[in-house]
Amino acid sequence: MSRLVIIGGGESGIGAALLGKAKGYDTFLTDGGKIASGRKEELERNGIAYEESGHSEDRILSADLVVKSPGVPEDNPLVLKIKSKGTEIISEIEFACRYTSKKLIGITGSNGKTTTTLLTHHLLTSAGLNANLAGNIGYSLARQVAMGNESDYYVIELSSFQLDGMTSARMDIGVLCNITPDHMDRYNHDFGLYARSKYRITQNMTSEQAFVYNADDVATVEYFNNQPTRQIPVSTMGRSRYAVAENGRILTEIGGHAEFAIDELTIKGLHNTYNAMQAICVARLIGLSEAQIRKGLQTFKNAPHRLELIRTVDGVDYVNDSKATNVDAAYYALECQTKPVVWIAGGKDKGNDYTAIEELVRKKVKALVCMGVNNQKLIDFFGSRGIKTYDTHSIEECVGRCHKVAKSGDVVLLSPCCASFDLFTSYENRGDMFRSQVEKL
Repeated sequence: MSRLVIIGGGESGIGAALLGKAKGYDTFLTDGGKIASGRKEELERNGIAYEESGHSEDRILSADLVVKSPGVPEDNPLVLKIKSKGTEIISEIEFACRYTSKKLIGITGSNGKTTTTLLTHHLLTSAGLNANLAGNIGYSLARQVAMGNESDYYVIELSSFQLDGMTSARMDIGVLCNITPDHMDRYNHDFGLYARSKYRITQNMTSEQAFVYNADDVATVEYFNNQPTRQIPVSTMGRSRYAVAENGRILTEIGGHAEFAIDELTIKGLHNTYNAMQAICVARLIGLSEAQIRKGLQTFKNAPHRLELIRTVDGVDYVNDSKATNVDAAYYALECQTKPVVWIAGGKDKGNDYTAIEELVRKKVKALVCMGVNNQKLIDFFGSRGIKTYDTHSIEECVGRCHKVAKSGDVVLLSPCCASFDLFTSYENRGDMFRSQVEKL
């Protein structure tokens, strides 16, 4: 019996363990921290051995195959020891793909991948197709394969970390939203390494598979991986014969001509126009009609924490964009604002370069309220450029300061540019606490 070791006891790890058990592996899960009680109960109920709060190297290094959580870096000492033995290390997505023959739609990108994934899934399901979400959204792909909860289509949101652990998996349709600097601390501050990681979405593709990408994104074009796929570029600048946006409409020529009014989209802003174009392309590639897609576009509701209007207080809009964990995501959020902005930024810096948004901040932002354990980098950069800055270290202090600074007709925008892990457990936790504080005003 082959020995499978899973590193990480989150949803991805539990799913991999369940699939390993179902496929006859001698399965062992290890986590350096605490495993949630509900997940431990699930492991015990299924007779899966596990450990927490540490790693037993002898048990781990005896593995024939290792499935690693995306959160565990490649230079982790334990991972390096496993590699030195020549043991194969893969991601949960790769593991699951080895045991399913269903159609796989993989979506990645530095920004917009969650919205594009959710919208693509909604277009398919609202048209009556049997499609499940997987990857970074909902239940892990491995869990769904293990439990027999298989659909005709899986719409999978893929991070660069998940892609790094994929070798033989092949998407039937791959989508690359864009490539902008993110997670530079995990890629030796080498943008090229990160970009090539994103392009793993095209690995193993042939002319029978389709690749949808943003032809207007500089880095996507610069690092273009010319796989022998059916290439479907989207553009707002006339750089595609398949899908363009012009004169307030999205026009596609996939499976015949179709048109969609941009002002009918439930998601707003130029970045969301690109997200919608890519989702539409996937839907047309699958064979959905113009009417089916239009219905889906008009009924879509985006996930929380993405330019989510919480409430208006004393004429001031409070907007939760906590999902904006890098500079480019914050750029998109600022770009679509039409009111003076009191901007909340800060958190765990991932090697950010703020020069890309300097001019936009000058144009849009009346005050920057920094929220984090250490805000000095933000204060030094924007304060030296004439932006009024405030230093806060809790959500209560931050929202209170914004309430004093903002005037009727302004917008308070939480679009942090940074990861949440200095003050919060996740971007969701950050957004939820922001919502809670705003509701107290």
